[in-house]
Amino acid sequence: MQDFKENYHILITGNCRLSASLCVCFLRVRYIVTLVTDDEEKMQSLIQQHIKDVREFKGELVNKHNLQVKAGFEAAAGCNIIIAITSETLEEKLTLLKKLESHVHPEVLIAINTESISMSALQASALYPARIIGANWVEPAHNTCFLEIIANNQTDPLLLEYFYQSAKELWNKDPYIIKGNYGIRARMMCALIREAFYLVENGYVSVEDIDRACRNDAGYYFPFAGNFRYMDLMGGYMYGIVMQDLNLDLSKNTHLPLFFNELLDSGARGMQKDKGFYNYLPGETEAWDAAFRKFSYQVHEIIHKYSYIHQKESVPVKL
Repeated sequence: MQDFKENYHILITGNCRLSASLCVCFLRVRYIVTLVTDDEEKMQSLIQQHIKDVREFKGELVNKHNLQVKAGFEAAAGCNIIIAITSETLEEKLTLLKKLESHVHPEVLIAINTESISMSALQASALYPARIIGANWVEPAHNTCFLEIIANNQTDPLLLEYFYQSAKELWNKDPYIIKGNYGIRARMMCALIREAFYLVENGYVSVEDIDRACRNDAGYYFPFAGNFRYMDLMGGYMYGIVMQDLNLDLSKNTHLPLFFNELLDSGARGMQKDKGFYNYLPGETEAWDAAFRKFSYQVHEIIHKYSYIHQKESVPVKL
């Protein structure tokens, strides 16, 4: 098996911003990229915007001639690796995997996003379950370090190692591997959201207060250290004292709060529909989007400015 180096042919699926930024991620490392999408016009526009951003904020030219955008899976037959992006429904993921497997060689790795659906469920009806892995990204994927890789005891260890090493050495990622059926990113995020929902639902704070607390505390140190490193910096003993009492009072709710369900029922879909937890006037969503794209480059530079510390990281204690 070859390494995933220059001129590799990668096929990406999807109709969302993440799929578009993944195209730019792999164009930046000189892969041949085919995007299979149901909305070619929208995806071409998103990709072009990302390419402009790379030129503006990084001074880097991205070769779009290595990109094909199409509706069919015919090009999958000649690809070396597949990145599949779908909504979080088992039926859609299984349907896509079945289509892909009918077009590609048995040894071609298929990396599919999955937050709440187990790897075993995705592999259950696959012709070659060993070549399917979970891969969760962060948008914009061409300018973020995050990559969560999910594997289980059915996963081909050689394919897994190639994917991990390529992400680390070629794709500018700081990946980690989960040996199990589910990822951890969604679990940690949902635990935070569940507590936030509980506090708002019971009138302790407003939505704006939650955002202030997250942005001005955790958002301030997460890019530098992460949870456990930050506790080392501040002193873990203090957290142990606080959590002995606080853990008993944290939310264990399994329901979505009424205010959130009412928001969804009203048609609110966030900035895509100019209404979410906040209302947006005409033009505001475009301003937020432009600011976020600029911020992603600025915070990326800050993270890398201090990356020399992480390159000399001490070995974590085995727990």
